[in-house]
Amino acid sequence: MYRDDELHPEDEKRREYLVRLLTLSAMTATPLSQVQAAWWGSTPEKLPEDKSIFSLEGDVRVNGQRADLGTRIQGGDRVSTQRDSEVVFAVGSDSFILRSNSEMEIEGGGFFIDTLRMLTGSVLSVFGRRSAQQQLMMNSSTATIGIRGTGVYMESEPGLTYLCTCYGQVGLYASDDLDDSQLITATHHDAPKYISDRKIRGTSIRPAPFKNHTDAELKILEAIVGRAVPFGIESELYKGERREY
Repeated sequence: MYRDDELHPEDEKRREYLVRLLTLSAMTATPLSQVQAAWWGSTPEKLPEDKSIFSLEGDVRVNGQRADLGTRIQGGDRVSTQRDSEVVFAVGSDSFILRSNSEMEIEGGGFFIDTLRMLTGSVLSVFGRRSAQQQLMMNSSTATIGIRGTGVYMESEPGLTYLCTCYGQVGLYASDDLDDSQLITATHHDAPKYISDRKIRGTSIRPAPFKNHTDAELKILEAIVGRAVPFGIESELYKGERREY
């Protein structure tokens, strides 16, 4: 896992290509939908009820078996990616981009998720709204996050978690001390955090930079579950960090 503002080398190449495509859209009359189709291989729209995977590349596995565009994903499944691999998929009202060298366990009944366990790697996620009784829990090596409806980006490695609440609200807890917690409300990547396995000045939670995910990706994720991001991006070109810390 790369710390600070570093991307995995394969993800760096993808981000550079995305920036070039967005630059083309900003400087010409090319609609953003065409840019997204060039990036993902198809125009993003709500997935049919009988499909889980919007796109995949490389070696993607579900419960250890090689996945294809017809593979279904639901509660009880484990999704993993190898080097230079990535999968974009939805489970019910929630959708995900699982980056390369990542592994995630999904718990729940059918296509309703109640717990996500990020075993290693990186994932960008958007979640449908839930009631207080239906709150989803997302776990990593050092953090537990309570989610009702939001977008988040997580990187998990032994001893350290990176979490950006892209929009919405989460309850963030250090796994080894649930009293070490923060309620985070964000509208646009306002409060990224690192959560480590050791305390500094009495807390395991500290500020972090914005890194390694884009608004365009969030728009894709919301589109494949029939929603829209809560901010406009057509006139905004992603070039790097949105905020400085």
